[in-house]
Amino acid sequence: MSKRAVDMTFQALFTLTDLRIILRETAPQHELDDKQRVETRRLLENLERQVNSLKQEMLK
Repeated sequence: MSKRAVDMTFQALFTLTDLRIILRETAPQHELDDKQRVETRRLLENLERQVNSLKQEMLK
């Protein structure tokens, strides 16, 4: 496995951790305010890019 694939894996995990923090902050109803919604959207877009990069790297 390439170093890039390893790096992308860790970046995706860090992004998931950031999402987990938002979920913990909003428990138990998980209703997001506007700021949290914007941040969640940004994190999910980053996660999608990271997973796509990881997929390309690992399936070469």
